[in-house]
Amino acid sequence: MIDVLREMWQDHIWIYTGIAGALFGAAFLAYFRTTHAGIYCYAKFDQILDWIRDRYGWTWFDQPENAWKKMYPSVANKIEDLEKRIEKLEIRG
Repeated sequence: MIDVLREMWQDHIWIYTGIAGALFGAAFLAYFRTTHAGIYCYAKFDQILDWIRDRYGWTWFDQPENAWKKMYPSVANKIEDLEKRIEKLEIRG
């Protein structure tokens, strides 16, 4: 019985190490992106992609203009509310 369990563990160890590696990698990236080094690296990566896009004309690197709204929905909603209020005030004006 112990040999069977040992064999099952050894035959599938790549699954467990893959899952563990993915979890540790995701946790590290979640932490790293908020550090000074992470912000710098992400900005550099963005600059490189912009350079590639401009150099080779690869438009699939372009982000939609309203992509920030998905990242910051509360800010987007607040801006939309303020724009509606401004329109109402201009109409009354």
